[in-house]
Amino acid sequence: MEILRVENLCKTYGKGENAVKALDQVSFSVEKGEFIAIIGPSGSGKSTLLHILGGVDKPTDGSVYMNGTDVYAQDDERLAIFRRRQVGLIYQFYNLIPVLNVTENITLPVLMDGRQVNESRLQELLLTLGLKGRENHLPNQLSGGQQQRVSIGRALMNAPAVVLADEPTGNLDSKNSQDIVELLKASNRKYGQTLIIITHDENIALQADRILAIEDGKITRDEVIRK
Repeated sequence: MEILRVENLCKTYGKGENAVKALDQVSFSVEKGEFIAIIGPSGSGKSTLLHILGGVDKPTDGSVYMNGTDVYAQDDERLAIFRRRQVGLIYQFYNLIPVLNVTENITLPVLMDGRQVNESRLQELLLTLGLKGRENHLPNQLSGGQQQRVSIGRALMNAPAVVLADEPTGNLDSKNSQDIVELLKASNRKYGQTLIIITHDENIALQADRILAIEDGKITRDEVIRK
């Protein structure tokens, strides 16, 4: 079942002679529960694409459909709700709030949405992420791997339909990197979440169901690795 569809997506920064086309007529669809790796050189448009899929950056032209809804046909209020409820974003640099502890960072999206925290889901995430006993630790009391686990918990707390990860292992050593990928794969299997990861790591890309390669804002390869 299709969960995400991108049609003729374009993104241009600047105007006139200074215009830079970050995405150029990008189109593809994603099935529910698929694990996709997006690869390509720096400046190819990977992060721009991910941010547009997540409702963070608006396209210059083209459309993004999530569960049949045209994401950018919504007003700003509905777009904000879409970001909070439908998408989980994981960044390379964690982006944790330094004055909030582990539990507060993980539950922040739920509280910002004005909803009650699902305590059983929180406890399940803390256990799965290996953060039990560290609930009251601040980010500066955690290792890099632990901080990335917290950012994953934050992304998963709202049970989003799609998890988008932008170089989630870029700041980690090889062991922590593989641990993080295993956690994301486990969530992908357990909750049936669609997982889209940007990575420069070929070993990570080869663990995906499908690889999309981007160069100069265009998809140059769309390869199914496993079904």
